[in-house]
Amino acid sequence: MNGNPTLEQTRLGSGLALRAAGQWTVHHAPDLEKIVDTTEKLGGSGANASIVIDVSQISSLDTFGAWLIERLRRTLTQGGADIKISGLSADYASLVGEVQRVKEGVVHKRQRATLTGAVEAVGKSVVEIGETLVGLINMAGSIIYALGRVIRHPTTFRFTSTIHHLEQVCWRAVPIVVLITFLIGCIIAQQGIFQFRKFGADVFVVDMLGVLVLREIGVLLVAIMVAGRSGSAYTAELGSMRMREEVDALRTMGFDPTEVLILPRILALIIAMPILAFLGAMAALYGGGLVAWVYGGVQPEAFLARLREAISINHFTVGLIKAPFMALIIGIIACVEGAAVQGSAESLGRHTTASVVKSIFFVIVVDGIFAIFFASIGI
Repeated sequence: MNGNPTLEQTRLGSGLALRAAGQWTVHHAPDLEKIVDTTEKLGGSGANASIVIDVSQISSLDTFGAWLIERLRRTLTQGGADIKISGLSADYASLVGEVQRVKEGVVHKRQRATLTGAVEAVGKSVVEIGETLVGLINMAGSIIYALGRVIRHPTTFRFTSTIHHLEQVCWRAVPIVVLITFLIGCIIAQQGIFQFRKFGADVFVVDMLGVLVLREIGVLLVAIMVAGRSGSAYTAELGSMRMREEVDALRTMGFDPTEVLILPRILALIIAMPILAFLGAMAALYGGGLVAWVYGGVQPEAFLARLREAISINHFTVGLIKAPFMALIIGIIACVEGAAVQGSAESLGRHTTASVVKSIFFVIVVDGIFAIFFASIGI
């Protein structure tokens, strides 16, 4: 025998016997594929009530060969035949058993939409929201505790790591933040002029642009960009560390992961956010002024004079006060989602997406709360 794989078909009473022989390994993959494809056609009619696959003559078997045997068994079973595997040696029994358990018995049933199911879905959503809030509170407590320990022992503060993250979330984010806010300022000014022109009040676009950019749009837009850029990066980094068990290694060495990994990132984000919000607001005002000049005919001198009359230091202060709180929310959510990553790429992608979505949602909620608060105190 030259070791080439074969699969002979013989009658066995009222049934059929398939006798496998030779080397069923990946080295003979093309021949095995042809043999199995030809034999699988027997399952189409379901004429054979009983089929025995005899593997006693197989001289060598690997995972590839075992899977082909299992694929043949499943195909013939779907054709209506009663399949049995005989002659399996003790050396290959465990391998074939493992292959048989792959995706075996998984049945997806379509569930009908019922009132009970709808109530159950609402309940699960409420539980998930509660778990999210508990996770945020736990992470905030861990950060406060780590910060207090760093204040008591300043030598443990990781200054180099903080500077590194500050460069990533602030300095490297300046081009995209300035570009996007500049374009948004241009769009707001163009649309404002288009509407105000109907009433002959083109110059009032300066009032709208100044108040809107400094109080709301500037910091909110920057926060959304930071959530999509830096928040997702934080989640992916921490999630990858979780998957590679680097976080557990830090605990084994006696380090606090919150102090080593999370605190520098949070502090860098809190420092970077007001800077980016300021640069974004200036870029939006510049873009709006440029469009007001080119499209609306408002001269730069008139634009600046009107801007000084329309805004006050309070508008500028309101925007900058919100920035650190938004940064804290984004950082905490990103770290919570990163810490929740399990050991799969699917989990990493799911939590990264959740980090961005939740950050944007909570940022908008916080912005609304601040708007109500400042309106109530007259600022």
